[in-house]
Amino acid sequence: MSVTAPAGFAAAGVTCGLKSSGNKDLALVQNLGPLTAAATVFTSNRCKANPVLWSQQVMADGRVDAVVLNSGGANCYTGAQGFQVTHSTAELVANGLGISATDVLVCSTGLIGEQLDLDKIAAGVKLAVDALGQSDSSGPAAKGPSATSPPPTSPDAGLAAAQAIMTTDSVPKTVHVQGAGYSIGGMAKGAGMLAPGLATMLVVLTTDAHLNSADLDTALRAATRVTFDRLDSDGCMSTNDTVTLLASGASEATPDLAEFTATLTEACLSLALQLQADAEGASHDIAITVTNAVTEDQAVDIARAVSRSNLFKAAIFGNDPNWGRVLAAVGTTHAEFDPYDIDVSFNGVRVCRAGEPDQSRDLVDLTPRAVDILIDVKVGTATATIWTNDLTHDYVHENSAYAS
Repeated sequence: MSVTAPAGFAAAGVTCGLKSSGNKDLALVQNLGPLTAAATVFTSNRCKANPVLWSQQVMADGRVDAVVLNSGGANCYTGAQGFQVTHSTAELVANGLGISATDVLVCSTGLIGEQLDLDKIAAGVKLAVDALGQSDSSGPAAKGPSATSPPPTSPDAGLAAAQAIMTTDSVPKTVHVQGAGYSIGGMAKGAGMLAPGLATMLVVLTTDAHLNSADLDTALRAATRVTFDRLDSDGCMSTNDTVTLLASGASEATPDLAEFTATLTEACLSLALQLQADAEGASHDIAITVTNAVTEDQAVDIARAVSRSNLFKAAIFGNDPNWGRVLAAVGTTHAEFDPYDIDVSFNGVRVCRAGEPDQSRDLVDLTPRAVDILIDVKVGTATATIWTNDLTHDYVHENSAYAS
């Protein structure tokens, strides 16, 4: 199950024609309460899409009653008209559900620089509200095809919502983790532009735990720091990235914040690794772990430098354990280390010891999809892992033809 797994949430995923494929393209997640606390982490990209600009204002009071998400268009760099579409989308949801537009988050994903069709969105919102079973006569009057969505609290409703936010994703990403008397559900989309910026893609997480927005914010930032923020598929940061956590309090359980954060981190890591596994055109999923660094931040810097080396990523695509490309990338950082006392291992085979050749490269098998790179810099005790992918012909083709 997905976002509907915890008590107190309803969801819908519908088709309104934003995508030429005819696939689902609008999702709606409603927090039924009794608590409506929320926390959100947005992209740190200075070039932000209209839905991010709107949603940042919504989050000012820490209350969110609903999240509406569309695929088929990012609504970014679309000017005043685009912002009005975002505002109108929130108002349509608010009218349909009997809530305030200022408590509705809006998320969009797709091509930058294209206006969204508000009439289609209005039809989609009407369908989604009807699917939630909460539409009234004062709601949006836009017409569209008959809703065929499953009941809003069924497992299929959560899956339908996850399907509706897919763009170049090949599969929906969902998660459900059980805590002590509460649970956490979630859905995510993302297959490209998975670079860190506090949040990296569109993610909605739900929990029936009873926690206030300040505690949710603390937990969410701690969880994203070591999960989504460590996913660096291609070094490109989106303009629309949003990770939202909603709490309904329906379980009446108030967990210890540290325990809740650990459970939330488990859920976020599951979604992050699902995003990695579905990265555009990738043939290898690569975990780059740096050990014995002076600080965790320096370990992250080293691992990220390797993850962003196109030479390294191309070598992995060619099943070539080229450890020289690893060291060359490590050397571009400002981290503390002795350049001639670094060990590098590929899938458990130490091919470089103290900056010199060690075991034969021929012992390394890079034919499996999973690749583990271990870099020991021997100057401290800190460790960090960055998750990335190889650079393939398919990735280049998919992104060169993205708008066609």
